[in-house]
Amino acid sequence: MTDSEKLDLILSKMQGMETKMQGMETKMQIMENDLQEVKQKTTNIDITLENEIRVNIRRIAEGHLDISRNLHDALKIDSEKEMMVIRVNMLESELRRIKQRLDQIA
Repeated sequence: MTDSEKLDLILSKMQGMETKMQGMETKMQIMENDLQEVKQKTTNIDITLENEIRVNIRRIAEGHLDISRNLHDALKIDSEKEMMVIRVNMLESELRRIKQRLDQIA
């Protein structure tokens, strides 16, 4: 095998490696995009847990401390109040998500 043939062989192998590297770069970019999407979803879950679910659980637990009162009246008033507070929390969370999406678009 001549030097020229050896150099041609090395060049062809280097070109093959370059092609593979470009493929790896493309795959890495896709993985980075997927990771960014996972991070965004995780952030949304954290926000929901912190601002909606935890608060609602706390309110429900606090509502159960009122058992010593007249059960019928307490359930009627607190139930309506808790439902309104839960609805407000859900609407606030939905508004926050909408604002995030608008900020991402802008």
